[in-house]
Amino acid sequence: MSHNCGVLVIDCGYIDVPLQILKLIKKFMKLSQFDFELPTDLIAEYPSPNRDESRLMVVDRAKGTIEHKIFKDILGYFDEGDILVANNTKVFPARLFGRKEKTGAKIEVFLLRELNSKMRLWDVLVDPARKIRVGNKLYFGENGEDLAAEVVDNTTSRGRTIRFLYEGDNDEFHRILDRLGETPLPKYFEREVEALDTERYQTVYAKHTGAVAAPTAGLHFSKELLTRFEIKGVDLAELTLHVGLGTFRSIDVEDLSKHKMDAEYYQIIDETAQLINKAKDAKKRICSIGTTSMRSLESSISATKHLKASEGWTNLFIYPPFEFNIANCMVTNFHLPKTSLMIMVCAFANYDLIKEAYDMAIKEKYRFFSYGDAMLIL
Repeated sequence: MSHNCGVLVIDCGYIDVPLQILKLIKKFMKLSQFDFELPTDLIAEYPSPNRDESRLMVVDRAKGTIEHKIFKDILGYFDEGDILVANNTKVFPARLFGRKEKTGAKIEVFLLRELNSKMRLWDVLVDPARKIRVGNKLYFGENGEDLAAEVVDNTTSRGRTIRFLYEGDNDEFHRILDRLGETPLPKYFEREVEALDTERYQTVYAKHTGAVAAPTAGLHFSKELLTRFEIKGVDLAELTLHVGLGTFRSIDVEDLSKHKMDAEYYQIIDETAQLINKAKDAKKRICSIGTTSMRSLESSISATKHLKASEGWTNLFIYPPFEFNIANCMVTNFHLPKTSLMIMVCAFANYDLIKEAYDMAIKEKYRFFSYGDAMLIL
């Protein structure tokens, strides 16, 4: 048994665990341990004027220290040969507004994932759900003439499977969705989507379309800052995890071991795995940009505790105690109470140190959540 940055790691498959250790494990299994009072005015409604000029809190696990910086100061914490691990998923305009056949009732359709491109089948959320039944037709665009869909299945109380009634080619179909759709800002925003959100709710390195929420830790990186990292010899290792709404779904059980994450698609190519493993063997700093990158890394570990190339679906839920195998550094935003995101941060760092950091963030009026400020955990 060993202690690693405040996270309990059990190294063997069977031991006679002392009572006090069992109590420690039990303590970290409770959702209520991750609750705190967050003033609503600290939830950022807009991004900082410049990506790399948000505030940055630097938390050093080994020293137990907390520093206050500007995000672009992050460059000073990295050296040649270090790695930044970035999730290059691209957010698509997943929120559509349409009308129901006959009644003309307004319906919001949130696209979750494409099930079958040939048949135009999609998993969606609908609001208000009570008005939508199997067999209903929905119409989108001006006068409802741009696109039509039919509800073909119920999946959850709010979820449906719909089939878009479109016979053109796939590229044109997706161009129509992009034109009709709206940037899927989280529901907590108390404002309408604006033009700036099209650019700012997207990382500068976004490539592969498929996310319905941004990997928000990456929003702080500007093209200029990434160029400075490149000049310094710090490599950007890219992977993909298409962020779904499940990442932000509330946890409804006190016992964290009983919470089930929604599955999200990820892909790690061989080039990325080799680059990261080389840095790991050289004992370089490997920094996960955000919780989605971290989940991807920990979903693809070899028997030798190295990263392996793979793709598939992951529903990994990381909570204390947890042994991290790849990243030894992390960039993250300040998250809402009792969320899987905040819980993962506590698993990566010392629980009490993160609690102190969050208390300080509230006192110093750091901005929270998607458009908020950043934390660098060393």
